[in-house]
Amino acid sequence: MNNVKTQKTSDRSALGVLKAGTTPSLSGRKPVHVAMFSGGASSAYVAYHIVQKYGKENCVLFFTDTLWEDIDNYRFMDEVAEYIGMEITTRIDGRTPDEVFHDVKFLGNSRMAKCSEELKVRQTMIYLEELRDEHNLEPILYFGIGPHEQHRAINLQNFYEHNPIEPIETRFPMIETFKGDFDTKEIIRDEWKIALPRMYGLGFSHANCAGRCVRGGLGHYALLYNVWPEQYAEQEAMEERFRSKFEKDVSILKRNGGPFTLREYRELMDRDGIEKYLSEKDDTIPCVCSFS
Repeated sequence: MNNVKTQKTSDRSALGVLKAGTTPSLSGRKPVHVAMFSGGASSAYVAYHIVQKYGKENCVLFFTDTLWEDIDNYRFMDEVAEYIGMEITTRIDGRTPDEVFHDVKFLGNSRMAKCSEELKVRQTMIYLEELRDEHNLEPILYFGIGPHEQHRAINLQNFYEHNPIEPIETRFPMIETFKGDFDTKEIIRDEWKIALPRMYGLGFSHANCAGRCVRGGLGHYALLYNVWPEQYAEQEAMEERFRSKFEKDVSILKRNGGPFTLREYRELMDRDGIEKYLSEKDDTIPCVCSFS
């Protein structure tokens, strides 16, 4: 994987609810097609799709590493990149989500998480400005978001259209281009002969942050405790460190409108049985990391 550490510092016609994006040719720059490569199956297939359509010389596989990724994600991404025939361009802030929470004095939770803003979005914006300013290229971003999450596509498009420096075009092939029953996981596993990230087999809906996503919600953390208790224990310890250091009654999870610590949740699951809580739902906001 081509890791580059930074300093801290048309298909669209099928998506009627989205507005037309910025036309790259108006900028006078050569378009470059950037696959937002998250380590999930859909983003992997989108990367393959744009390389087939536009050619390797006009594409980038772009990955922002939170340093919390499961080791099997790296294996998967490397194998996909080799299958496509391209290297991965990686940007790393250098901090983990835990370190971001301590820096900003705010514990990420199911409603708000500065980790994705600092480690994903900020690094992406730095890279996109490099493409424009240093290479005279106009980035077009491609996401692996499917039809069931069309609202997220709209939010992402609005965010990048309102970039204060200059608008950035976004595209969503899983919504705009592909029709019918389209199983990217099956194609990757059965046709490409690449094993999917092990987190899918564990039951997680996406393969990001090794199950430790602070926006996962109650059911997600019940699953984490059930199948990966050592990861749950790390999150519980992280939460306790933050609460102790900043003397704040805060938590990753919420219940009945108030803080609900991972220690409290674990004790509840130990008492009642985990199965009771695996389908528990709460009001979460999906992370920008989850383009799976």
